[in-house]
Amino acid sequence: MKFNTKTIHGNQEPDKAYGSVMPPIYQTTTYAQTTPGGHKGYEYSRSANPTRTALENAFASIENGTHAMAFGSGLAAIDAVLKLLKSGDEVISTNDLYGGTYRLFTKIFEGFGIKFHFVGMENASNIEAYINTNTKLIWVETPTNPMMNIIDIKAAALVANKHNILLAVDNTFATPYLQQPLDLGADIVMHSATKYLGGHSDVVMGALVVKDKGLADRLYFIQNASGAVCGPQDSFLVLRGIKTLHIRMQRHCENGKAVAEYLRRHPKIETVYWPGFEDHPNHDIAKAQMKDFGGMVSFTTKGNNYAEAINIVEKLKIFTLAESLGGVESLAGHPASMTHASIPKEAREKTGVVDSLIRLSVGIEDEEDLIADLKQAIG
Repeated sequence: MKFNTKTIHGNQEPDKAYGSVMPPIYQTTTYAQTTPGGHKGYEYSRSANPTRTALENAFASIENGTHAMAFGSGLAAIDAVLKLLKSGDEVISTNDLYGGTYRLFTKIFEGFGIKFHFVGMENASNIEAYINTNTKLIWVETPTNPMMNIIDIKAAALVANKHNILLAVDNTFATPYLQQPLDLGADIVMHSATKYLGGHSDVVMGALVVKDKGLADRLYFIQNASGAVCGPQDSFLVLRGIKTLHIRMQRHCENGKAVAEYLRRHPKIETVYWPGFEDHPNHDIAKAQMKDFGGMVSFTTKGNNYAEAINIVEKLKIFTLAESLGGVESLAGHPASMTHASIPKEAREKTGVVDSLIRLSVGIEDEEDLIADLKQAIG
């Protein structure tokens, strides 16, 4: 089954009760039993819910996995992965990553005795220098948030396999429409399903997808024991969103390309970060492991002027100044003061998150309107 068909039919079937094409919203906490332990596969909705099961089946299908888990947020999904570890274990992480992930790693799990190394992974061989007997997990974002760095998933997987280390990939920016990390050798794929998978800025959710049953069982146990699950209404909304993922992503990519090319020609813009440019670092890797280059674009103004960047994002009219990304509407953000504010300034700036950096989530509006909006805001 091809990907576009999978978004609509993959691992899905009409509801068994009445043949409903869309799974019903099973708004229930508990399920009747004929005898203690005698039930139809569901006993309590923290452990499993039919609407959530339908969504998890869809997650597994579009990522070419065998098992998937839906969580109350992307960070809840990451939290579950980190709970596979114990005190004394070490993690090698991308150095340019979402600020909430950095905060979870450094402010929560470091306190439990887990050590993190934040490494530039544009050359995957850099990972080797940080591996020791305590290393249990490699955490990758690609493209990274917000600098759009590209990491070679196959190369990272070779390193992980060589040392028997888990490789987890945050696939939020690319989505499975553009990139399927499990097929490239990753063990775990994570999504903030709040973003492109939901696609309409109306639900917060996270997802994990794996191929290994033993690993799935460990993560299922953590999901149930920790309880950071999503509700049936949210499951229904993301399942509905997945059904249009392929056509939305096509437009995101088209508009992202148009916006990136416009910004690169603008005399007031210093640098544009978008992996579709042939001179973007690791463009060839992006071209090899991604179907297209996505709708996320970051850029800096000349002179690294904080006030000028703030002025631009405040003047935008079609691009909404807001947190998050991946919705049908275009969003603009200032990472240094918004999504990445939890990362110390010195650490931020080492990865390129300077005060003039603006991140755009390019939506599916008319590209001419988006460019006109940028034109009037930048001047």
